[in-house]
Amino acid sequence: MVHPDAAPFDVSAGYPASRVRITHIPAGTREVAWHTVPETVLTVRLDGSVEYETSDGDLRHFSSGSFVLVADTHGKGHLSRHSPEAQTVIWISLPNALEVPA
Repeated sequence: MVHPDAAPFDVSAGYPASRVRITHIPAGTREVAWHTVPETVLTVRLDGSVEYETSDGDLRHFSSGSFVLVADTHGKGHLSRHSPEAQTVIWISLPNALEVPA
């Protein structure tokens, strides 16, 4: 139970995080060439939007308020296409062996 006066709702188990970082992406950063992430991260997009293209050709668009698990630490990685305004993204580094529910 989260709060005794609130209607019951589901809360997941706790998951360990090894680091939390805040990333500022400057206005005008449009496309970031193919890259991987140094470690698995759960990103929380506070503003702006991005389109990710994966190495298998999948395109996905994420707007402010989106949570994205980025786990491509090897291989070609992904391409990022950012909206023109400045953006703020929280990066939560997760241990490599973490099993995140779907």
